[in-house]
Amino acid sequence: MPLWLQAGTALQMRTVSDDVAVRLYHLDEEGGAATTILYGTLAEALAVAAGQPEDIQAGLFLQTSNDVVAYLDLADG
Repeated sequence: MPLWLQAGTALQMRTVSDDVAVRLYHLDEEGGAATTILYGTLAEALAVAAGQPEDIQAGLFLQTSNDVVAYLDLADG
């Protein structure tokens, strides 16, 4: 699965597999607190994120060992 990441002003692509370990977390807009929802595979995290309400999805992030991407950026492709 290609994962587009912002690097400066250009987008770079990394390819990751569905079984890569990720952290799915929600970043609170008001206080900035990060709440972990899941530690698991990318496939599991995407399934859990897709089941969240839209207002929650807007604050979801996926973190790998070396990258962080907003869920909606990844979901919108």
